[in-house]
Amino acid sequence: MSHTAHIRSHRKPRRSASKIAMRAGVAGGVLSTLAVAGASGSASAAEPVTQTLELPTLTADLSAQVAESATATELAAANYQLEAERDAAAAQAAKEAKADLAEAKKKAEAKKKAAEAARRAAAERAERAARDAERPTLTASASADVSTSTSTATGSAAAVVAFVKAQVGKAYVSGATGPSAYDCSGLVQAAFKQVGISLPRVSQDQSTAGTQVSLSNLQPGDILYWGSAGSAYHVAVYVGDGMFVGAQNPSTGVAEKPLSYDPPTGAVRVL
Repeated sequence: MSHTAHIRSHRKPRRSASKIAMRAGVAGGVLSTLAVAGASGSASAAEPVTQTLELPTLTADLSAQVAESATATELAAANYQLEAERDAAAAQAAKEAKADLAEAKKKAEAKKKAAEAARRAAAERAERAARDAERPTLTASASADVSTSTSTATGSAAAVVAFVKAQVGKAYVSGATGPSAYDCSGLVQAAFKQVGISLPRVSQDQSTAGTQVSLSNLQPGDILYWGSAGSAYHVAVYVGDGMFVGAQNPSTGVAEKPLSYDPPTGAVRVL
């Protein structure tokens, strides 16, 4: 018996061919299963990749939409700004037009007043000229009928005389009632207002405001008128000594004149 007979061999026992084939088959099946699973897993894993590839397209669409929205917003803002500028310009134009219209109206009103004053002054001059042409020239005998009394005014008459004399030199302005300018009836009205007597505003009415008196019996403070009573075109105040004070016309203004300068038609007494 050999000295190595009881020592086990360190070599692995040989396997039979059938076992090897079975194990190879099993291994092949496992590998096939793993391969299928791997393929399935790979296929499953591929789906997210497909979705990931589509994301850039979605992102590009969204960017385009955002860009379009931004452009629309900018256009809307520009339109609003343009509209606001147009509204502001229209408001400014309307304001300027309103101011121009007001100024034009003011100028037109001033021109109208000036034209009316000129018309009234011209009418008074024309009426006076017509009356003077119709009235006979004052003769010496007629002059004798006009009083040249030297009696001194007293009381209210003195106050009226003093007032009209104080206005001598002031301007004649049609329609004016003082204190810096007068027309003929405005001066007479203002003079009698000083003594508490309210006279009508115009010459026609003032020529019938009191008692008719003869020109041969005049007293200081009497109202002289030119034209017919009730349709007189000029008035003045007799101040005594054959003199009268009246707002004559734009060239002479308020002046003191002798009766012979422009002989009156009649007179009324209210004091």
